[in-house]
Amino acid sequence: KMRRCIFTLLGHLDYIRTVEFHDEYPWILSSSDDQTLRIWNWQSRSCIAVLTGHNHYVMCAHFHPKEDLVVSASLDQTVRVWDTSGLRDKRTGGGGGGMGGPPSQASGDVFGTSDAVVKYVLEGHERGVNWAAFHPTLPLVISGADDRLIKLWRMNDSKAWEVDTLRGHFNNVSCVMFHPKKDLIISNSEDRTIRVWDATKRTCIHTFRRENDRFWIVTGNRNSNLLAVGHDAGMVVFKLDCERPMAMANGSSLYVVQDRDVQVVDVDKGSTGKQLAACRRASNSMTHGMKSLQFNTLNQTETNILVYYSQDDGCYDLFVGPGKVAGDAHLSPMQGSAKAVAFTARNRFAVLQHSGSIGIYNMQNELSKKIDNPPVAVDCIYPGGNNRLLLKSEEKIVMYDLTARKAIDDLAVPGGVRYVSWSPNGEYVAFM
Repeated sequence: KMRRCIFTLLGHLDYIRTVEFHDEYPWILSSSDDQTLRIWNWQSRSCIAVLTGHNHYVMCAHFHPKEDLVVSASLDQTVRVWDTSGLRDKRTGGGGGGMGGPPSQASGDVFGTSDAVVKYVLEGHERGVNWAAFHPTLPLVISGADDRLIKLWRMNDSKAWEVDTLRGHFNNVSCVMFHPKKDLIISNSEDRTIRVWDATKRTCIHTFRRENDRFWIVTGNRNSNLLAVGHDAGMVVFKLDCERPMAMANGSSLYVVQDRDVQVVDVDKGSTGKQLAACRRASNSMTHGMKSLQFNTLNQTETNILVYYSQDDGCYDLFVGPGKVAGDAHLSPMQGSAKAVAFTARNRFAVLQHSGSIGIYNMQNELSKKIDNPPVAVDCIYPGGNNRLLLKSEEKIVMYDLTARKAIDDLAVPGGVRYVSWSPNGEYVAFM
């Protein structure tokens, strides 16, 4: 399909840095090197406000997700928050073209408008400010500048003030944003890094590095965990955390982790989940730390659940309880460290230890026997049936008999294995 320009909005006198649609009104917000912001009505195709006050390039401007506010960042070393409620009130009151009426000129003259006024001027950066953004729900603003600093600001009805400064970048901070879902701040810089900050503790918890390319822009999808960053050579789209649900079905029961709670849901009845236990807290706000949940299908009289975590070099929680749960339960975890875990019998589970050996534990989390020299160098272990274990070694899977202590079969899986799923009758297995 042929793509063509529908219309052109003319008015800025220099390069345009950013443009953004309003979520509700038929407005477009633009920022420019002509030291102004402009609000346009894309229905009437006219400029409805010119926001003046910055005395250097305006590097970015954004609408507030819920309130009648705009934030802008400029190389004049300031961040400005603008009140656009007057513009909205005037346009919804029937005057001009702000809400889709007939075309109109911007209120006032080319030097500004009284319909959108400065509410706060945030001063504190020592060099030009490249980016500023609102928090999606809280009265907070985040900014990044050429002084290599990120500043957090708080607002109320009468004033705005600096809360904290985040230090860590070694060159100009190009862009910074609040994560739309998590309590995180994401920033990128000309120092070739993307940094993830805990918004509560205000500490850097992770750094992504690129060898040769400077980062310039970062944005997040409001409805998913996806982030996109732009650098000198292109763009990268990535997730901070795995979104694969921690769940396993056994008959009509679905065992699943919701937030931090282990729940069981009766799929046939369509009932709400009953809480069984609580998982441990993540070590930071970026990832939940949980990698897998396993239910022991070899034990039909009890509830045996293993939750494995990637934090602390690998660890697990073992939950043991009655087979039938009438209401919410709070099973206490039995914990240990491991590279991987898997159930092997009605009352046994295997632990791949960091030394490479495999320990077999009972349901009291006590070591009952140990396999010091597995037949291959084991990367991971998976359930293999009663008294059997699947051993993963790079791109090879070995079926290991724990009673005979020997390998009984093996299979090459090009590309390796991340997940293993058995059919209900145990006759078939899928490697993913």
